[in-house]
Amino acid sequence: MKFWSVVRVSCALSLLAALSSAYGQLSGPYKVGSGNTVTAAPLIQRPSTTPCVVTLFSGASFYDFNVENFIYSPPPGCPGPWDKVVFEADINVQPGIQYDRTASVWLGPYEIYFGTTAEPSPSLGPSWHVESDLTQYTTIFNTPSTGVASIGNTLCCGLTSIIYASAQLEFYPLATGEAAPRVADVVYPMSAGPNGGTVTLNTSSDAMTFTANFPLNVVNAYLDVYSQSQSGDEFWYTCVPNNVAGELFSCSNTGFRETEVFVDGQPAGVAPVSPWIFTGGIDPFLWFPLPGVQTLHFAPVRVDLSPFAGVLSNGHQHTVSVSVFNANGYFEDTANLRVYTDHGAAMVTGGVTKNTLAAAPSPVVTENLKNSGGTITGTVDVSSNRSFEISGYVETSYGRINTQIIDDVKFLNAQSFLVGSNFVQDINLGTLFNTQTTVSTGLPISTVVKTESWQFPLTLDIAQIVQTDGNINQTTTSHQTFSDVVNNPVESSLVNYDSRQTDTLVFNSSFQFLGNQGQKSSQSYTTTNSTGYSYNCKLTAANNVLTSFSTGCDQ
Repeated sequence: MKFWSVVRVSCALSLLAALSSAYGQLSGPYKVGSGNTVTAAPLIQRPSTTPCVVTLFSGASFYDFNVENFIYSPPPGCPGPWDKVVFEADINVQPGIQYDRTASVWLGPYEIYFGTTAEPSPSLGPSWHVESDLTQYTTIFNTPSTGVASIGNTLCCGLTSIIYASAQLEFYPLATGEAAPRVADVVYPMSAGPNGGTVTLNTSSDAMTFTANFPLNVVNAYLDVYSQSQSGDEFWYTCVPNNVAGELFSCSNTGFRETEVFVDGQPAGVAPVSPWIFTGGIDPFLWFPLPGVQTLHFAPVRVDLSPFAGVLSNGHQHTVSVSVFNANGYFEDTANLRVYTDHGAAMVTGGVTKNTLAAAPSPVVTENLKNSGGTITGTVDVSSNRSFEISGYVETSYGRINTQIIDDVKFLNAQSFLVGSNFVQDINLGTLFNTQTTVSTGLPISTVVKTESWQFPLTLDIAQIVQTDGNINQTTTSHQTFSDVVNNPVESSLVNYDSRQTDTLVFNSSFQFLGNQGQKSSQSYTTTNSTGYSYNCKLTAANNVLTSFSTGCDQ
């Protein structure tokens, strides 16, 4: 028997999921028995002041790859600086038949929201809420601008569900006597043009670039990077080396991807690629009503470019570029570059003193496969270990600032296979990104050491087993965990986002879909920080409806 690859099964079932039985009616969040889309992630913490609200668009409909154009003006009678700026959006899909879709909102060329949508069923049109803290991007909200909301949806070819969305910005004034937060002085977009848009990276040699004359007094710079896998790369973590892709019914170019960042062609940083799984991915029943980690709202990876501050300040044009190693058709990328300047000096000087980052990783592939009587068993692993230091300095109005960044990036994708009368693919993917940033200044606190440990592991087990009655059962178990732990003398924080799903699809011997069984899932989100904030939410679901939620979810 020839089994389908994961990608082929997913594409077919995206439509089948929409044609299946009912999952309950549309309802508010955290209602036991509801099939509506919910997550365990918390809302953004708000200040005590009353926000000034600017509506970006309301009730926009997406049905023919159309976009929603809007005009933005700063909130009248509510001038900055603001304590906090929050973006929030409400999105819903009509009951019916529809795939998951990429959703993005752009203010001019700047990305202010990036994610994907949930899939509906004939009797359930899911709705959900997303929001994010955009305070560090305050400067882009100071002047009027045009914007574009894009959800690439269509009603072509048997698809029936329109997607609707509304979005707004909340500007929270400072409380009496409160100091304004330190925000980026300049934000530079890395996008497709003046109206935004992602940049398509098909191969390792493709790059997203931005060239500018930067301020003459840069002291810090941070690049917030998004790399969204699409098409042949959507399930990159299931891929294998080219020489065995055919016999393993898998995509190619190995199961390793990594985003590379360059300044003027010089290696400047690494951003691990997040293994986001969209709601049509692998088995759509897995994600009713709990989607995967960050599926509806992507989180960027921040790359600290502060060692290059002196270089960026030298008055010449400089180019920042981003590429995806092993991209294989394709990734959609965008980024925002936040720059902070010396308010006490019009010009600074400096340079890079050490850079041991190689231009590209050197992944190691290990194959241990055996073909016995037409049945293939064994393992295919790919690993990458990179440790490097990038250091630089800048002479400022308050003395020399030395920035040393030491990164340790470990990646392993270990896959085991059984390919014969049955098909089994077990994937254990792990990325560990440890970074230590040491900043020495002329300020009273002369040396500050910050550490961060970022992980986004994925365990994915897929088994297509022929039953005694000739039917084929595909059982998929997924476990994702996003973890981010930050420590420094000023503040600390911990985030742990865990999501577990399992489901079995049933096909007849002709691979016609008959139904699903045994669906259950759970999700938890825990976060604490040094301000005393604590949040802990746990959700469970079975048979594609919510079965429980903890009291912490109400916070």
